[in-house]
Amino acid sequence: MAWSLERFADIGLTAGVLDGLMASHVADEIPALERLWSYYRNERETTGRLAHQRGLPARLGGGSGGAPMSPGVEVVVENDIAWRIDALTDFVFGKPIRIESDALDPERAVLIEAFCEGMWEASGGLGLLQDAGTLGAVHGSVDVVVRTGELFDAPRSLNASASDEASARGAGERVRVDVVPATRGIGLVDPRDARRVLGYVVRSEIEAPEDRPSSPRPGGTLSGLARWFGTGGAAEAHRGLVEVVEVMSAAWWQVYENAELVAEGPNRLGELPAVHVQNRGQPFEWRGLSDVEPLVPLQDELNTRLSDRAHRVTMQSFNMYLAKGLDTFGEGRVGPGRVWVTDNPAAEIVSFGGDGHSPSEAAHIEEIRSAMDKSSAISPVVLGTVRERLGQLSSATALRLTLSGVLSKTERKRVQFARGIRRVCELGLLAADLAGVLPTHPSERLVRVVWPNPLPVSDEELVRVASQKLQVGVGDERVLSELGYGDGGVE
Repeated sequence: MAWSLERFADIGLTAGVLDGLMASHVADEIPALERLWSYYRNERETTGRLAHQRGLPARLGGGSGGAPMSPGVEVVVENDIAWRIDALTDFVFGKPIRIESDALDPERAVLIEAFCEGMWEASGGLGLLQDAGTLGAVHGSVDVVVRTGELFDAPRSLNASASDEASARGAGERVRVDVVPATRGIGLVDPRDARRVLGYVVRSEIEAPEDRPSSPRPGGTLSGLARWFGTGGAAEAHRGLVEVVEVMSAAWWQVYENAELVAEGPNRLGELPAVHVQNRGQPFEWRGLSDVEPLVPLQDELNTRLSDRAHRVTMQSFNMYLAKGLDTFGEGRVGPGRVWVTDNPAAEIVSFGGDGHSPSEAAHIEEIRSAMDKSSAISPVVLGTVRERLGQLSSATALRLTLSGVLSKTERKRVQFARGIRRVCELGLLAADLAGVLPTHPSERLVRVVWPNPLPVSDEELVRVASQKLQVGVGDERVLSELGYGDGGVE
């Protein structure tokens, strides 16, 4: 490809480096990321198999080749991964968050908070955060790109300095926050500091418009990126695709379509508009740790044992009979009211077979489920499924002790996502300052993320806490907002 990357020489991004980054991303990272996503979704493939069936042994038709199963074999596929990931995401982003400004001037703080709320609400609000949480949990990390072009390019009348809460919220709505999955985002990491990103690349493939020629793909196959845009599947493989590559740094940005430069310009923000959020921190690594990856081998083992048990039950569910001294026994079926008559005093009918109790099999399956509970910190108790006596759970303290694992994991995730949310707000406020919409000092661009209690709280408890806050001097509007009677929160 013929890249024109002279503008990115300061960060060391050359044509060879960009080609190497994208080749490594397509060949190494995307297949691994797609495998994690397929285990989360357990999608049905074009061959008719479910994604989890790939992890079964060959005797059960597992493997990438889809080997034929042995005669009479039954396959049982249970997805114990999806509900765990969804439950954990609900704990992190199950309720609206609130963004508070650190500005010392209360009036300035109100304008800054309104701007941030407008920015998040216009981009998707709580739904956007839930999508980011799910992608991060599956892939190990997720990226967020802050688009400020509409704010800079707005007419002068719209870019008047925000003087009230409504105008500040309207200005924030002109900033777009885009979630970029790990299958599309590529970071140019500083080789001397893994925490610093010098540049960012968004690579995607979209269907070519009818009036535009497109370049054919080698081999006529589609990559996983196309499926993110709804262009996957063999039925659409004949359609042309346009490879869109967006390259950005703190100083410049470019957009390529099939290696042709179609747009570029200076980055008026002066900062890299991409924010990288790790699901769980991984030292000295760009990608974070996925919540799905440690569950994959356990899920394969669970499905294998469930399939073996189903086969055993099928083969041994019915009793068989051995008749001695009854010549006419085989002439009819065994059933209620059936009578056999014989003069042989030594005749007898012996029953054998049937599904017997297999304690070792049941214990093994239960141990696998327990291992998945420990690895994910999510047990069926989170969903309200209580299989054993857990004592009295009438108090909040007892409930917290029962759910201590998922609560601690929720807090770790919130630390990572709070850092990303604060950085997005900081970039949006910087753009508003440069555009003259909401002038701010760097110290005023610092915000806090206030997380709601992940556990259900009674109305009596909420009122009691609100009364205590009023007694220590918290404002009436803030308390009412926390109770749900104000306009606070990112919905």
